Amino acid sequence: MQFRQQALAKLQSPEELDLPVRFARPQGWLVLSVTVVAMAAASVWAVTGSVTSTVSAPAVITHGQGSYLLQSPVTGQVTAVLAEQGERLPAGSPVLKVRTSRGESVVRTVDAGRISAIAATVGQIVRTGADVAAVEKVAHASDPLYATVYVPAENAAAVPAHASVDLTVQSVPSQEYGVLRGHVLSVDRSAQSAQQISAFLGDSRLGEQFTEDGRPVAVTVRLEKSSATKSGYRWSSADGPPYALTSMTMATGSIRLADQRPVDWLLP
Repeated sequence: MQFRQQALAKLQSPEELDLPVRFARPQGWLVLSVTVVAMAAASVWAVTGSVTSTVSAPAVITHGQGSYLLQSPVTGQVTAVLAEQGERLPAGSPVLKVRTSRGESVVRTVDAGRISAIAATVGQIVRTGADVAAVEKVAHASDPLYATVYVPAENAAAVPAHASVDLTVQSVPSQEYGVLRGHVLSVDRSAQSAQQISAFLGDSRLGEQFTEDGRPVAVTVRLEKSSATKSGYRWSSADGPPYALTSMTMATGSIRLADQRPVDWLLP
């Protein structure tokens, strides 16, 4: 009953209309002011600012013209292997001897290059069109190396010309020697199939590996040269590794994409 009487008394009492009304406390105005300033700053940044992003993808360090798979033109038994892995040969050089029903045939290189792999052994039976060797197209030992980064097709359009690229080379400890520096030289116009990648790299396994998640786009990267390093190329560390790079070395490329304004994310 006591609370009920207090409530009735409150209803019967004046509403104190002569007292001023306080709409907000000073602390509330401070919070509101800070919120407005923050929203204004965010709006300006969304229009005038930029956000940098990167895309990482598998890469292979090769000479610029890539490789090709040497195939046997005949069916027969291999009687001799005439070339060694790592040997540099001119076009038309003998690589294998194959005994056929019509006599002995010689498998020769199509273009000049370095034998990067031999897939046939003495006594093996090979079929017409079988891959017997991989030949890297390089004329001179001093020919520069490039990196081919296989970027997902959905990211390729955002790769700008001459974009900076950092390459983490598998055979080089990045914690000690850092990453290899480069810039985008060209971006292919279309995605590549496993067969196209295999033909360029001379390795069918890499073709299958790089297309597991879809057909990628090949981005060619020019490696930055440096006379101060043993490898002849520029690294994020001062000296880089104390040895030279070799072709067909696996790496991971991190490519800086074109800067975007945050407001673009909100626009259709």
